[in-house]
Amino acid sequence: MSIPLLTYSPTSQNHRVSGYEVPSEDTPYIYRLEDCTDNNDLEQLIWAAYRQVFSEHVILKSSRQVDLESQLKNRVITVRDFIRGLAKTETYRKLVIETNSNYRVVDISLKRLLGRASYNQDEQIAWSIKIATEGFDGFVDQVVDSDEYTTNFGDTTVPYQRRRYKDRPFNLVTPRYGDYWRDRLDEQSYKPGKVSNFLDMARSISITPAQFNKVQVDRIQIPDTSRSSSAGVPVSINPVASFPSR
Repeated sequence: MSIPLLTYSPTSQNHRVSGYEVPSEDTPYIYRLEDCTDNNDLEQLIWAAYRQVFSEHVILKSSRQVDLESQLKNRVITVRDFIRGLAKTETYRKLVIETNSNYRVVDISLKRLLGRASYNQDEQIAWSIKIATEGFDGFVDQVVDSDEYTTNFGDTTVPYQRRRYKDRPFNLVTPRYGDYWRDRLDEQSYKPGKVSNFLDMARSISITPAQFNKVQVDRIQIPDTSRSSSAGVPVSINPVASFPSR
């Protein structure tokens, strides 16, 4: 049985006030499929979708989803389905899901798909339960098919940041790693003078014990090292030495 989404409410009513923003140079340009009159307009819409979902940092040729692009250009799928497809790609999984906790995955995904940050921790917990019970793909379907998405973007509009009343655009200020992940990587890095680094180094050293061969003492033949000397032979190796001979 599917667990219903827990209830939550915005921390601030500013999230829902219509016309709260004052238009400025930060006002996002809205890309709609019905406004595309030629292939160039459609290409711009597609790249706007990439910037929104994948973030400005990873607009790379290797991130392109050729099959989804082709379906959109031929009107086989809608912009909504194109956004849904991008969020379910392996690229998004590697960039966002595998490097963050479920709470941060929810916050980033709401920014990318709904154009707003999560209201509070209650909303993050509610959606995290959905991810845990229905998987990330199920979470994406519920967000993209939600009434909020339909009201603001419908089938033909690329999502955009709807509440830009502080900070910079989401696709510029949401790095791949969260604070806890960066702290974890920092803890694993080498630091001069850190005791744990010394202990790890000591444990990593492979010590080979010295090998001793057992022998029978009674069978050892000791060579004769005594020296027999004759009269008139100097003790010194120098034949002209003046000290007496034995």
